Order: sequence, then C-alpha cells, then structure tokens
Amino acid sequence: MIEIKPSGQACGAEIAGVDLTEPLESNVVHEIRDAWLAHHVVSFPNQDLSDDDLERFAQYFGDFGVDTFFAPIEGRKHIAAVLREAGDTSPIFADAWHSDWSFQASPPSATILYGIDIPPVGGDTLFANQHLALSEMPDDLRARFAGKTAVHSAALAYAPDTGAYGTKERMGSMNIRPSKDAYEKQSHPLFRTHPETGREGIFSAAFAYILGFEEMSDEEAFPLLRELLAWQTQERFVYRHRWQPKMLIMWDNRSVLHRATGGYEGHRREMHRITVG
Repeated sequence: MIEIKPSGQACGAEIAGVDLTEPLESNVVHEIRDAWLAHHVVSFPNQDLSDDDLERFAQYFGDFGVDTFFAPIEGRKHIAAVLREAGDTSPIFADAWHSDWSFQASPPSATILYGIDIPPVGGDTLFANQHLALSEMPDDLRARFAGKTAVHSAALAYAPDTGAYGTKERMGSMNIRPSKDAYEKQSHPLFRTHPETGREGIFSAAFAYILGFEEMSDEEAFPLLRELLAWQTQERFVYRHRWQPKMLIMWDNRSVLHRATGGYEGHRREMHRITVG
C-alpha cells in the first residue's frame, strides 16, 4: 500500500511505498491518481528510472501529449530534456507562471518531470493552487472576471526572434524549436470546472500564455491581467518543491500554475519531461 505524505503547504504530497521501475497494479494506479487529484502535485523520491520506465508510468494516466515547440531527446518521440549546462548564461527556462501548453486546443492534463542531474542548491519549482486561489477570491474581484474568456498564445515564448526562447542565444542548452505557429491563438474560459473532480479553478496565467480577453482591448485587459496574476500567485497559494536526484514529480495542469527558479549558477541541471494529453 502506498504512503502519502502531504506537504503541509497549499498543495503537494510525497508518495512512498511504490517502485516505478516495475509495472503497477491497477489498484495502485488508482491510488496514485486519487492522490494526484487531491494534492495536485505528487512526488516520488528515490526512483532509479530509465526512459522506458518514464514512458510506461506516463501512459497509466493517458495518452502522450503533444510538445509543440520542444524537440525530443534522441531515440524518443515523447520525452524532452529540460537542460541547463553549468556554463549556461541564458535566462532560466520557464521562470514565468503558466500552465503547460495552455495555448493548445486540448492542453495536457499532466506534466511529468524526472530529475537526473540535480544541483546541490537552488532550482526549486513553485506551484500555485488555482482551486484555492479562486475559492478565496473576494466576491467583488471574482465578479470582474466571471464569464471572461482568455486568449492564449505561445508568441511571447516561442515566436522566432521575438519570443523569450526565439533565438539560440535565449534557448541556452534547451533544444527548443521556435516557429511561426506560436502566433496562433486559442481561447479558453478563465474559470473552468475540473473534468475529474468538479472543482472550479482559474486556468493559466497572464504574460506567459494568456495575452488578453475576448471582446476587450489590450488597454482594458492588461491591468486586469496584472491584478489577476498578483492574486493567483500569493504565497499562501504556493507550494515550493525542493528537488532530489532520482525524484519524479507529476502535476495537474488543470489545477495549478508552476514556474521554475534559478539559484544554481555554475551547476548542471537535467530533467526528462513528458506531458499527458
């Protein structure tokens, strides 16, 4: 039987008593899924995983997602490397609050990340619980966003030349593929009901992938988006995840925002990443 240890923060739990190098029984998968839905972010320490193990684990939770602007690692179609070499001086990858690939018509339900080379300092990942952020939002603020549809795009990140990762110099060690496809737009309701739990939450965040709101000018939308982002990411809604080597984590993109942090200059950091459709 698996052991679940909640983080004591806004979300997050550690799961022990399971070996992810071996196929899992269906009842164990159900337990893990229940814990993931309840805590939004789950971690598995001390897992010595191959890429085959990583892919097998991901498929317990759904089909592979489509990683639009990432090149996969050699010999794989669905695993990308989140990599920063020790001498890399480019900006930290994914250091803005976001929900993965929210600009897609059907964004991924889960992201799975496995720590291969973990620095001794820094590199924490932050998660902001968006069910909690919405449930505690004051009525007057909530009324200003109710019914709004957000316009998402990858342009600020992956547009050639102008995106945050649009040139080789900005990509650093990452194998990113900028494309004009980044200019395409996709709309999603700002407040969404989780398809599995029925809980309502805020979906994604401004200035990574949300560009504005339908039927609003940029001048009207930007002050609202700034105010919303400040509310969504308050410390009381945030779980700080501290990495260990050979640790796997899985988070629910429908429930949380996340962002990377730095602080490990001069150290190499490598993780393998899969999204679940």
